[in-house]
Amino acid sequence: MERRLDMSLKLIVVKVGTGSLTKNGGTLDTELMQKLVDQIAEAIKQGNKIVFVTSGAVAAGISELGIPPKPNDIVFQQVSAATGQSIIMSTYRELFKKHGLKVAQILLTAEDLSNRAAYLHICDVLEMTLQLGIVPIINENDVTSTEELIPITKGYKVNFSDNDILSVLVANALEANLVIILSNVDGLYTMNPKKRDAKLIKTVEAITPELKCEVEGKSRLGRGGMKTKLKAAEIATSSGVPLVIANSQHENVILDILAGKQVGTIFKPQKRLPQIKRWIAYGASVKGQIVLNEGAKKAILKGASLLPVGVVELTGTFNEGDVISLVNQDGVEFAKGNPNYNSGEINIIKGLKTNQIKKALGYIRCKEIIARKNIHITECEKR
Repeated sequence: MERRLDMSLKLIVVKVGTGSLTKNGGTLDTELMQKLVDQIAEAIKQGNKIVFVTSGAVAAGISELGIPPKPNDIVFQQVSAATGQSIIMSTYRELFKKHGLKVAQILLTAEDLSNRAAYLHICDVLEMTLQLGIVPIINENDVTSTEELIPITKGYKVNFSDNDILSVLVANALEANLVIILSNVDGLYTMNPKKRDAKLIKTVEAITPELKCEVEGKSRLGRGGMKTKLKAAEIATSSGVPLVIANSQHENVILDILAGKQVGTIFKPQKRLPQIKRWIAYGASVKGQIVLNEGAKKAILKGASLLPVGVVELTGTFNEGDVISLVNQDGVEFAKGNPNYNSGEINIIKGLKTNQIKKALGYIRCKEIIARKNIHITECEKR
C-alpha cells in the first residue's frame, strides 16, 4: 500500500543524530550539514515552520580538544559538550546565514520540561521564535543535565535521555504535524540492518510489544540507537504526531519526505491525548511514587480519582503539581498522575477517608489526592 504524508504540513520537528553530523573521529561533516540546512531553508520557503533538534556537541568537542574520549567520565563529557556547542552553533549560523535565516540556540534539560509552568513558557518561546522567522536549534543541555546522578534519588525517573526523545517531546508540546528523525540507517528493519536477511519496514501502523522485542542496533558516537528511536516513535504517535525515520545521506531526504515520497519508515499517528495528559504521560520527569492498595488500583483503571484511603505508602519527595508514578503493592507502575498535595501532606492523610482530611491537616485543598482528569494510565498496563 502506498503511503503518503499530509501535503498541508506546517510545523515539522527535524532531528539529526551525531552519526549523521560527524566524520570519523568526531569532526563535523560540514558538507552534509550544508545539505541539511539547504533543505530546511527550502522547506521554510515553501511555507513550513521548522524546529531543528541537533546532536553532535560532545563528539565535536572531543575532536576540538584532541583528548581521547572518556565515556565513563561525566564531567569530561560535559566539558566536551560545552566546547562542542559553540562549534556546532557557529557552523549552523554561517550555513543558515547564506539563506538569510537567523538561528536561536535553545538548550533544554529534563527538568525544564518537568515543571508545568516552564514547559508552557518554553512553548511560548519556541512559538515566538518561529513567528519571527528564526530557526530554533535545540539540543540537550549536557553541561547542566543531571540524568546520570538522578538514580540516587529513589522514585525519580527522567523524561528523556537523548535527543530522539527530546525531539518528540518538543513536537508533543507544540502539537507538531510531523517529526523527522535523521540517522545513518535507512529506517526500521526487521532485524539488524547489517544482517543479510534484514528488510526495511516502510510503514508501521502501530507499535506492538512484539515489534519492540525485535529491535536491535546502536550508534557508536551517539546515545540514540534504534531502541530509543522506537520509543520516540511511540511517544510521537501516541501524541497524534506521525514520525519518519530516514537516512540523512538520502539525497533531498527532508524535501522528499515533505513531498510525500516513500523514504525510510513512517509510523502512523494514533488518537491524540488531551494536552495535560500528554504532559503527564511524556513531558514530565517522575518525582516519586505512590503505592496503592488493590481496590484503589482497580477504581483508577475504571476511571476513578485517587482518594487518600487508597494510599498505602509513598517514596520520594515531591510537590503539589509534580508528576508521580502510581504503583501496585508489588511496585509495578500502572499510571502516572499530577497530585493536589505534596509528599509530606500525603504522608499525613494516607489511608484516611475524605471527611478526615481537614482534621488531619487543618485544611482541605481537594478531596482527591489526584483527580481522574490528571491521571494517565500507562501503556504497559493498557496491554
